[in-house]
Amino acid sequence: MRRCKGRGGPWAAASVALVLATGCYTGRDGWAGGDGGTGDTAAESDTDADGGEPVDQAVLDRVGVSGLRRLTAVEYAATVHDLLGVEVDAALLLPEDWRQPFDNDYTTQVASQALIEGAELLAADVATLVVADEALREAAVGCTPESTADAACFREFVTRFGRRALRRPLTATEIERYAGLVVEAEHAGDFHAAVEVALRALLQHPEFLYRVELGTPVPDAPGVFRLGDHELAARLSYFLWGSTPSDALLDLADAGQLHTTEDIIAAAESMLDDPRARARVGRFHALWLGYEQLPHAPALASAMQAETQALIDRVVFEDGLPWQELLRAEETFVDATLAEHYGLPAPAGASAWVSYGESGRQGLLSHGAFLSAMAKVDDSSPTKRGILVRTRMMCQDIPPPPPNVNVDDTEPPEGTCKEEFYRTEHAQGNCAGCHGLMDPIGLGLEQYDHRGVFRTVENDDPTCVISGEGSLDGVPFSGPAELSDVLLDSGTLNRCVTRQLYRFAMGRSELQALDDAFVGSIVDEMGLQADFDLTELLVRFVSDEAFALRREEEEGQ
Repeated sequence: MRRCKGRGGPWAAASVALVLATGCYTGRDGWAGGDGGTGDTAAESDTDADGGEPVDQAVLDRVGVSGLRRLTAVEYAATVHDLLGVEVDAALLLPEDWRQPFDNDYTTQVASQALIEGAELLAADVATLVVADEALREAAVGCTPESTADAACFREFVTRFGRRALRRPLTATEIERYAGLVVEAEHAGDFHAAVEVALRALLQHPEFLYRVELGTPVPDAPGVFRLGDHELAARLSYFLWGSTPSDALLDLADAGQLHTTEDIIAAAESMLDDPRARARVGRFHALWLGYEQLPHAPALASAMQAETQALIDRVVFEDGLPWQELLRAEETFVDATLAEHYGLPAPAGASAWVSYGESGRQGLLSHGAFLSAMAKVDDSSPTKRGILVRTRMMCQDIPPPPPNVNVDDTEPPEGTCKEEFYRTEHAQGNCAGCHGLMDPIGLGLEQYDHRGVFRTVENDDPTCVISGEGSLDGVPFSGPAELSDVLLDSGTLNRCVTRQLYRFAMGRSELQALDDAFVGSIVDEMGLQADFDLTELLVRFVSDEAFALRREEEEGQ
């Protein structure tokens, strides 16, 4: 993260505008152009601690670059909910978070006037909602004012809530400045008028909207910094929960109890018991495999996503099964609508687990959520399905088509069956090389349409029978069940899962040799050629010493 010179106005809106406009953060006392938080703290700041002992070269060789990361719309909404109990749809006001495949790539988070205005509007809306609701207001303030301008209660509020909002203790300077907002209560004759102004200011603060990681320099390692306990708490919470640290996690950071490997393992294991971990792991899969948003009627889309989340919950969190069982599962969780959609027996209740039986389905790749991903508007695309498997499940690169190729002109001519078209037209000329990597995979899934419904002919045309025969690197398969087995046997899937987790954790899609070294060390140590427990992988991931370090971006990155 770059540090640069500059001054903003007296309140947080001006400070965040400077950050958004320049990409710089100049101080940790809450105001642009401030003193950086040194020498004037309410509690020891993360930037004041000693960097500690030198780090082994083997660890340094796997410390990746980390930049200034803005909360995504989903993270913003989750954070506001956990802080204040308010539900907001931040995506309506914040700029779109680009998916590639994850929505938290900081290299795409371009500063804009729209972001500044959206953050201001959201802060105002949230503050207004909180102050208007007595229960929410009392929970946020945390004390009972004894007068209209109760300075002691207001100071207690800004100290406590400021720590939660900024994910660290406020400096003494910050406390004094925010406590001074009590004059708004005097002007309005209402204590909560000052609370509303303080909430608006804190919800626009750079360290609320951004995850600021400064750390302290590691001896003899230029450009490498060790995160402080509060910075590490935030990195843990946004990776495992997609939201702000809890009071309990901040308490550990306050006490300096996120320093050792044992400390971090204990914290991570406790965090994985929280329901937020289930939602976060589910979101990782949804973004990774492309089914976060489905082009179906709301009831059907919701049922499909509930089916996949239920499988993830059961395998990863409830039964403690190997992650690979997501692809081997012999039953699935459906309601009556989804059971009929698949041609499976109706559940006994509103929704339940039912057996796939002789349907030919197996695991997550049989789910409508997965089979709907990368589809065309009204049909499946063998090429797009092949791209999804190659790039997202095998982490292979597929070069873009030549500039003279019209990628939209891929429909078979009248009277030609789609499978015949793909097996002949795409198998010749300059396009044959890449299509030979993608199309055979997608053709092996063609008996399942763009909604995951089984079929034997194309578009109800009895003259176009779908063979369902495909292959992956020369290994034949038919249908998602056999594809699952081929992927599990290929030896590429486990490493790719780890690589995708790394992208998700670091907020960066383009990886470098240092990143590959981190991924490789995890794969080798855990023996990920075989089945593995995803929760164990997550704990091993965050307890690696390199996870608690950051490498500074070079000029131009």
